[in-house]
Amino acid sequence: MNPLHVVCPHCHTTNRVQSADLSKAPDCGSCHQPLFTGHPVNLGATEFERHVTRSQLPVLVDFWAPWCGPCRMMAPAYEQAAAQLEPRVRVAKVNTEEAQGLGAQLNIRSIPTLALFVNGREVARQAGAMGAADIVRWTQAQLARAGATA
Repeated sequence: MNPLHVVCPHCHTTNRVQSADLSKAPDCGSCHQPLFTGHPVNLGATEFERHVTRSQLPVLVDFWAPWCGPCRMMAPAYEQAAAQLEPRVRVAKVNTEEAQGLGAQLNIRSIPTLALFVNGREVARQAGAMGAADIVRWTQAQLARAGATA
């Protein structure tokens, strides 16, 4: 059994968790909060970098903005998808108004945009609002194509 590095959604500390223990509601060794909440994690640029580069879990990110109608329409579906994808995928949100440099660095041209990161690199991107089932299906298909599992 190999331990995985999992970044805490609360204090952003990297934890080692046995893959078999992911579904057993593990807590952070530092802040003692749950490592998985079934909800998307809101990330700024610094936290985004930490989750994408240090976590060994795939990271699904919704790039959005508060003024974006389609983003607000997709938010409940993204919440539902998070509950289905965790703990095998870290589900996160990045507000492009607050992290404009990150949006520019990653060449985010429209919102909402979903981007899937595996082992620190982007493996897939999808622009436009989707329903929960479509988000889950798209994520699982992209992970299969990238040779990762969810």
